[in-house]
Amino acid sequence: MASLLHALLLCFAFGFGLLITSVRAAIPTTLEGPFDPFTAPFDTNLRGNAVDLPDSDPRVRRRVKGFEPEQISVSLSSHYDSVWISWITGEYQIGFDINPLDPARVSSIVHYGQLRYPMSYEAEGYSLVYSQLYPFEGLQNYTSGIIHHVRLTGLKPSTRYYYRCGDPSIPAMSQIYNFKTMPMSGPRSYPKRIAIVGDLGLTYNTSTTISHLISSKPDLVLLVGDVTYANLYLTNGTGSDCYSCSFSDTPIHETYQPRWDYWGRFMQKLVSKIPIMVIEGNHEIEDQAGNQSFVAYSSRFAFPSEESGSSSTFYYSFNAGGIHFIMLGAYIAYDRAANQYKWLEQDLANVDRSVTPWLVATWHPPWYSSYKAHYREAECMRVEMEELLYSYGVDIVFNGHVHAYERSNRVFNYTLDPCGPVYITVGDGGNREKMATEHVDEPGNCPEPSTTPDPYMGGFCATNFTSGPAAGKFCWDRQPDYSAFRESSFGHGILEMKNETWALWTWYRNQDTGKEEGDQIYIVRQPHICLGQQESPEQGHSDI
Repeated sequence: MASLLHALLLCFAFGFGLLITSVRAAIPTTLEGPFDPFTAPFDTNLRGNAVDLPDSDPRVRRRVKGFEPEQISVSLSSHYDSVWISWITGEYQIGFDINPLDPARVSSIVHYGQLRYPMSYEAEGYSLVYSQLYPFEGLQNYTSGIIHHVRLTGLKPSTRYYYRCGDPSIPAMSQIYNFKTMPMSGPRSYPKRIAIVGDLGLTYNTSTTISHLISSKPDLVLLVGDVTYANLYLTNGTGSDCYSCSFSDTPIHETYQPRWDYWGRFMQKLVSKIPIMVIEGNHEIEDQAGNQSFVAYSSRFAFPSEESGSSSTFYYSFNAGGIHFIMLGAYIAYDRAANQYKWLEQDLANVDRSVTPWLVATWHPPWYSSYKAHYREAECMRVEMEELLYSYGVDIVFNGHVHAYERSNRVFNYTLDPCGPVYITVGDGGNREKMATEHVDEPGNCPEPSTTPDPYMGGFCATNFTSGPAAGKFCWDRQPDYSAFRESSFGHGILEMKNETWALWTWYRNQDTGKEEGDQIYIVRQPHICLGQQESPEQGHSDI
């Protein structure tokens, strides 16, 4: 009886926030930082497991007939009262003589409502077809099925809606799916769990990542670039872990566009129910005839660009409860004269931290990474944008690109700063190119500075450090102070906002079968001391 009474008292105390001290003691917080850099040992058994799912895998094969919808997904608009439903009808074509489908053949209709039967509302959208064309002999061209995007409006916050999509006149409608809208924006209103993943591809490791992610029961998924890795293939379907190593003599960097369709089919079980928000990575460039690029990326996903004042699919923003997310493009102009920079200035100026206390930014290549792969590749973007993001008090930054996991201490301009963002690299989704395992602070791993720029990202900005422990050098000779934790493993992360100043970040590794945390920390905002973090009227209370 005494033990039962003790348990009841503990539950009662926790419900009123009286056990916060013990909770915080068990999980570190950024208030205790900066932390001494730590590197988790690398498990060599993980190195060779990134094998693509073949086109014979039932999870990627077409299972619908005629113009029935497939590759169904949900994405958010800029606010809770609107979402996008996307899908594809008809079959793609690949070969030397292709005939694109006519989008006008099939309507873009969504029936939806808060009940399965009857569905009270109908919305109509638009459709398109894209092609991937190569003006070289022997290369096959591709044209997609009909891609549909329909925006649903007038939705209630934190509400489950049921929907069917397709063309009822054929008839060719999907089965019934459902999604839940985001909470209304406010300092105590948040989605419960947000999954963050990058550099997914479509391998057996990807399958494990998504299976674990689904078991985390997220309300929203962020994919921080590098979606399908279709550009690791020739147009005839021959693939490689390293395109430049295997196919160095091709007249253009080819892609095998059906991998996009495979990926859409594989992901439907998740993204037909849970909204997914995507930003472009370098593997989405996909050059083709007419100097076109990023065509598959820009065509297949719906983006709240117009709703957030952006003129581009490469950068946009949206709210999810009390979080304002900014999705930035590293492979489009980002300098101070560019449209993206001007848009970012305006978007940041419009953020009301009393309504959306949390400010989270994402883009693909990391600014702060200590891995050899892509080291300081995005330095020009950092030079142009870091001060602006810092001045508005961005709390967390998520990146991919480097195929490993790394979490930083709070940092600004390579200097530890209690008001700088926490940078988290999650490029460990499981893609075919395998993991990054080498660090620049290890002997012989520091690259020649002139080799670091990415030609798609602008000029050369990465030079030797002028101050700090690495002054006069291009790399640190030990794990950098800004690097709090790093590990080469595949996995995914979950972000949970507990209130307007406390958020729990957890990273899960694929090799762990249960719910063991690979890394976990409370990220704590300090608006009372940090520039740009406007204090909301209710801040100062804690109820985690």
